[in-house]
Amino acid sequence: MYSETNDLAQGFIDNPEKIKKLYKRTLIIVVISQMFGGAGLAAGITVGALLAEQMLGTNAFAGLPAGLFTLGSAGAAMIVGRLSQRFGRRIGLVTGFITGGIGAVGVVIAAIISSVFLLLVSLFIYGAGTATNLQARYAGTDLANKKQRATAISIAMVSTTFGAIAGPNLVVVMGKFALSIGVPELAGPFILSAVAFILAGLVLYVMLRPDPFIIALMINTYKQERNEDSEATNQTRNKRGITVGVTIMVLTQIVMLAIMTMTPVHMEHHGHGLSDIGLVIGFHIGAMYLPSLFTGILVDKIGRTAMTIASGFTLLLSGVIVAIAPTDSVIFLVISLSLLGLGWNFGLISGTALIVDSTDASSRAKTQGTTDVFIALAGAAGGALSGMVVAGSSFETLSFAGGILSFILIPIVIWSRRSKV
Repeated sequence: MYSETNDLAQGFIDNPEKIKKLYKRTLIIVVISQMFGGAGLAAGITVGALLAEQMLGTNAFAGLPAGLFTLGSAGAAMIVGRLSQRFGRRIGLVTGFITGGIGAVGVVIAAIISSVFLLLVSLFIYGAGTATNLQARYAGTDLANKKQRATAISIAMVSTTFGAIAGPNLVVVMGKFALSIGVPELAGPFILSAVAFILAGLVLYVMLRPDPFIIALMINTYKQERNEDSEATNQTRNKRGITVGVTIMVLTQIVMLAIMTMTPVHMEHHGHGLSDIGLVIGFHIGAMYLPSLFTGILVDKIGRTAMTIASGFTLLLSGVIVAIAPTDSVIFLVISLSLLGLGWNFGLISGTALIVDSTDASSRAKTQGTTDVFIALAGAAGGALSGMVVAGSSFETLSFAGGILSFILIPIVIWSRRSKV
C-alpha cells in the first residue's frame, strides 16, 4: 500500500524521541514549501479578477476567476486527500502543487493568445495549487498530540505569510517583467505563481522523507491492535465534531473570499492603482496567515469555541468597516481587509483543529480532503456570486451582507458546546 516499509515505522514505534524529531523536521519542510506556495497563491488572487475583467470586457463576471480556481480547488482537494490517504502526504501534496503550477502557465499562455476559453480552463487547474496550499496545514498535525494540533496547524500556516505578502507586492515588478518579454502586464503575477507552486512541489518531493502520515498511520494501527491508544480505538470518527468544524470553515470561507475577490475591482473603479491594490491585498493575506502562530496557541489554550466566536465578531466588524469606509481611503481598506483575514484565520484554525480532533489516522486524510471540498465549493459560490452582487447592487452591500452572515458562527458554536462536541 505504501512505498515505506513496516520496518521503517517499527523504528518509530515506542520511540517518542524519534517521533518528536520527525515531527519537528516535518514542520520545517512544510514551512519551506509554504513560503513558495503562499507566493503562488497570493500573486494570482491579486490580479485574477482584473485579468478576467480585461479579457471579458465586463466586471459582472469579475468574480469568475476566484470562483473557477476555487471550484478547481474543490476537485483537487478531494484528489489530494485521497492520494495522501493512499500514498502519503508527500505524493498528495506534490501532485497538487505541480498541477497548480501547470494551471498558472496556462493562464499566461491564455493572456498571450487572448483565449478566454483557455483562461477559464487554466484558472480551474490553477485551483489545485490553492487547494494544496491549504491542505499542507494538515501535514504538521500527523505526528502532533491533541495539545499540539492547533499550534502545528498555525506553524504551517504562518510560514505562508512570507510568500503571501511578497506575492501581491511583486505585482508591479512582475507586470513590468511580463511586458519586457512580450506578455500582457496582468499575466505577470501568474508567471510568479507557476514558478512558486512548482518549487513548493519540488521541496516536498525531495525532502518529505519519511512521510509523516504513513508513520502516523502505521503507529496508529500498531496501537489499535494492542489497545494501547484510547483515542485511536474509541474515537475513529466524531461526526458532530466534523460537521461543526466544516460549517465554521465554510462560512468563514464564503465571507472572506466574496469580499476579497471584489476588493481589487472596487479599488480600481475608484482610481486606485496596482500598487495600492497590491498593498491592501498584501495586508489582507498577511492577516490571513501571520497571526496563525498566536491563533494556534490560543485555540489550544482557551479552546475551539472561544476562538470561533472571536472569528464571527471579527468578520462582522470587517464587513461593517468596508461598508462605511470612504472609497478613496487606502487606510480604511487596509484595516477592514486585515480584519477580514484575521477573522478567517480564527475560523480556519479552530475548524481545522476540530476536524483533526474528530478523526484518526485510518480516515483522517480522506476526511480532510472531503472537508476542503466543501470549503472550496463554498468559496467558489462566494467568489462567483460576489461580482453579480456588486454589479446588481454595490460593494458596500456585499461587505455588509458578508459581515451579517459571519455572525451565524456564534449560535453554531453555542449549539456545539451544548451538544458537548
